[in-house]
Amino acid sequence: MPARPPLGRDFHLLWAGETVSLVGNATTSILLPLAAVLELQAGPAWMGALAAATWLPWLVIGLPAGAWVDRLDARLTMIVADIAAALTLITVPVAAWLDHLTLPHLVLAALAGGVSTVFFRTAYTTIIPRLVDDAALDTANARLFGTEATAMVVGPSVAARLAAAGGPAFGLAIDAASFLVSAVCLWRIKPGRPVPDQDREGDEGAEGLGARIREGLAFVFRDRYLPWLVVIGGLSNLGLTGYGALLVLYLVRDLGLTTDMVGWYFTTGAIGGVIGSVIAVPLARRIGTGRLHTVALLAAPAALLVGLPTDRSQVWVSAFGYVLVGTCVVGGNVVRASWRQRYVPAEVLGRTVTAMSTVNFGTMPLAGVLAGWLGSTVGVRPTILAMAGLHVVACWLVVASPFVRLRELPARETASV
Repeated sequence: MPARPPLGRDFHLLWAGETVSLVGNATTSILLPLAAVLELQAGPAWMGALAAATWLPWLVIGLPAGAWVDRLDARLTMIVADIAAALTLITVPVAAWLDHLTLPHLVLAALAGGVSTVFFRTAYTTIIPRLVDDAALDTANARLFGTEATAMVVGPSVAARLAAAGGPAFGLAIDAASFLVSAVCLWRIKPGRPVPDQDREGDEGAEGLGARIREGLAFVFRDRYLPWLVVIGGLSNLGLTGYGALLVLYLVRDLGLTTDMVGWYFTTGAIGGVIGSVIAVPLARRIGTGRLHTVALLAAPAALLVGLPTDRSQVWVSAFGYVLVGTCVVGGNVVRASWRQRYVPAEVLGRTVTAMSTVNFGTMPLAGVLAGWLGSTVGVRPTILAMAGLHVVACWLVVASPFVRLRELPARETASV
């Protein structure tokens, strides 16, 4: 077998910084809802608002962010986003220490953190092909998604211990420090290979920005394959985010889990993501990237297991469903991310990512609002089951797409450039 292409020093700096930052992200995703439920007695409506605020920036600024990132230094964009996220998070423990923490404050913190995430994730997608060779993209993305999945295993147990030690708000101070570690690692990375769009002149200002946004949208919606990912991803995220917004509330109030049990639930459930990241590349080589992509989507009914339990003794059913969902989602993401980085020309990659993400992630604020309303109207558990069902319907749309007939995902030369 040929030797795997080396990933290099700069990739490993990115990887190291992200390992720390992703653990911080994973703990934040648990600590913010815990702070809302345990310290401020939030109900379904506020939990939905918290989830909506996290993803609203994708809907509002996603498209211009992609056009800007294609013109900016991706590394510096990520550093600024890390620092902004750290400053945002630190306001929560400070407000709690001053006894001024409120639910609106948590929602605003989630909103500001979401803005940082838009720029960071867009730049993150574009910087990887500049740091590693094309042949190493599968390995690089598998490691990055594997790290993200591992962080989801470690993060909840860390969050539970931090919450037990000093309260959820206190734990967010530790998370803020993790973003600073990521910024330092990114600062040590050398600039990667240039992207042609960064050298273009004469398209500054609102008119030029609009033209670049239109280029990204045109590339996506004139293509044969990418619009299917937009529709499937948008509807799937609507379902997944909807039940995720109420999951902590469901576990604590409906099933009676303690803070430590909630931590262990998410730790156990996140193992699925680790499994998905480990098996994605070798399985794709064996059965084909196209087939793996389709199989991962068709396994979506596992999400229905998450909301089946009615008491604490059945929580293992929910955790098992969570493991299966994580395995399929992360495994599919590894394949899709590597394929998209090869398929889309580098000069429009940032705009293409945000054009797709504006829909894919833009449905998430709606999911939070919808879940909050349904949870208050028909109950938390029925809402979780309904949202999981929506995820299943979305994923099964793949049977009507051109993906279902492919053994391998298409090469760039077939794209509509």
